[in-house]
Amino acid sequence: MNEVLDEVEEWRSRGDRVALATVVGTRRSAPRPAGAKMAINEHGQIAGAVSGGCVEGAVATAAYEVLESGAPRLLSFGIADEEAFEVGLPCGGEIDVFVEELVD
Repeated sequence: MNEVLDEVEEWRSRGDRVALATVVGTRRSAPRPAGAKMAINEHGQIAGAVSGGCVEGAVATAAYEVLESGAPRLLSFGIADEEAFEVGLPCGGEIDVFVEELVD
């Protein structure tokens, strides 16, 4: 967690816009616990993780959309998703991830 905060502080000190993704719900065998965080800046840099690497790309895409629109998003991922082979969790768990822009 501290590494994420250190990166966010550095990015914001240079004026970067930053989105923060937080695991807000887990079911069954989730790869990361609730509270896990991933930060994404407007230049595509990423710090932290919300899964074992299987959904980070989709979360980053959503983060760019949040930075573009200013509207937060709630994402859900799990093996039963229609896109399970693209962005599902192979562990069989499910996670909910809230993505928001950090503002002063």
